[in-house]
Amino acid sequence: MTAGGHGRPAPPLAGVKVLDFSTLLPGPLATLLLAEAGTEVLQVERPPRGDEMRSYVPRLGHSSANYALLNRGKRSAAVDLKDPAVRDRLLALAAEVDVVVEQFRPGVMARLGLGYEAFRAVNPRIVYCSITGYGQTGPATGRAGHDLNYLAESGLLGTVVDERGDPHLPPTVIADIAGGTYPAVINILLALFRRTATGEGCHLDVGMTPNLSTLAYGYLGTHAGSGTWPVPGRDLLIGGSPRYHIYRTSDGRHVAAAPLEDRFWHRFCELVELPEDLRADAGREDEVVAAVAARIAARPAEHWRSLLDGEDVCCSVVATFEEAARSQTLRTESLHRVVGEGFDVSALPVPVVDKLRSQPASLPYPPLRTGPEALTFGRDDASPRSPA
Repeated sequence: MTAGGHGRPAPPLAGVKVLDFSTLLPGPLATLLLAEAGTEVLQVERPPRGDEMRSYVPRLGHSSANYALLNRGKRSAAVDLKDPAVRDRLLALAAEVDVVVEQFRPGVMARLGLGYEAFRAVNPRIVYCSITGYGQTGPATGRAGHDLNYLAESGLLGTVVDERGDPHLPPTVIADIAGGTYPAVINILLALFRRTATGEGCHLDVGMTPNLSTLAYGYLGTHAGSGTWPVPGRDLLIGGSPRYHIYRTSDGRHVAAAPLEDRFWHRFCELVELPEDLRADAGREDEVVAAVAARIAARPAEHWRSLLDGEDVCCSVVATFEEAARSQTLRTESLHRVVGEGFDVSALPVPVVDKLRSQPASLPYPPLRTGPEALTFGRDDASPRSPA
């Protein structure tokens, strides 16, 4: 690899070109991670308005803040995929493309003449990644769904329930990221690595719902070892133990308590002044949960924050995003990288270490360009404030 600026080595994916047909979150976040590691990404959008996420609020210039964070450093072209001239132009690009990412339902790209076989006929080395809710085969392949549906059907959503037995909305889009984005990136990198040895590309089938099985490792292990499945809200990590629980404070805040090991648990019991006869919790978990809850509910969050600070008991007051940002627990700056020169907005923090990332600190999100002539690679360094 050639050296980057100021003697810095080129990022590991420098020279790799990605053609991205995906929208919203799973695919665009995957190609953002690849872009941060040096790839050139050409995002193919739908005319006339482009990716639906551009229309979200709040906004940064002509597009939404969400779109800006997820598409920093890419190039964009809004074209009609049903237009034969567009199809021909895209297939002509295939000769220089290394990776294709698409997020349509199974069979859509093939019907458009842009499926894996069409690209492979031009470039056998191409790595073609299809991200869907349920995978390319099976009874659910053609169904529509969103993150909440995938979590519900995987069994994960129903494992943690409240006192009425009701599950709750997850804190983020777990299936999109853990079942879509990360598996896509992992498999694209593995496919590129294998291509180096064999010269052959491949078609990657990334199904978000099937990939959630990895997150269910504990439940699958329990079933393998005992033949039983988890009871919602009753197992160790899903509400059945006082040692892994969320307790409400007197001022409506919460303490996340995870003193699982005995050494943590005994010290936690001392700090909350739990009666001695309740500290042996095995077999009487509900009783101990209620007793600890009563102790925590007697004082405000700040009391527990001060008491638990510095103690080796694996307990935390549940923070707001603002509190997490102030304490620097939440990484709100991405190594001083920003989304375009027109906005003082930090880039989305991504799990790519600095030494493997591309050098530019300021890159815009792409303005929406239309027509087949926009289907070209290269960094788009125009300010996102420029007219679309």
